[in-house]
This record gives sequence, C-alpha cells and structure tokens, in this order.
Amino acid sequence: MSEKNLKNTLKVQRAKKDLTQEQLAQMVGVTRKTINTVEKRKYVPSTYLALKLAKALEVPVEELFQIREDSRNHVNDVD
Repeated sequence: MSEKNLKNTLKVQRAKKDLTQEQLAQMVGVTRKTINTVEKRKYVPSTYLALKLAKALEVPVEELFQIREDSRNHVNDVD
C-alpha cells in the first residue's frame, strides 16, 4: 500500500481543539515540525505517535487516519 493512500484529518481535529502545532507537539512529546509534516502528509507517524495524537485530541485514531480505498488497492490483497 502506498503512503499516498493514507488520509489524515490532524489539522482539522487540532483546529477543533483550538491548538497550535506547537501546543499539540508539546502534548505528545514531538517537535512542531513533526506535527507540520504529518499534517502535510510528508511523514507517516508511527502507531505509537498516532495513538498519542488521538488521545491528546480526544478522538479515535480512525478519525485521524484513514486508508483511502480504490479499485486497485484492497486491504485484504496479498502480494
């Protein structure tokens, strides 16, 4: 699966909580730049960081990150 198929709503969820990138970064123990690169989909966070972000924003991790489905990419396909 390509990382391009990973959608995230981190920026939207962060804005709902009225948090800056710096504030969220401090809450989860990373740099502001890390938050920025995740929001811009330049960096795919580890499972641990994704879970920490979800907890900090008080949303399920599935609300922050979703796999985009298309006819050529199926989760159950085995290569």
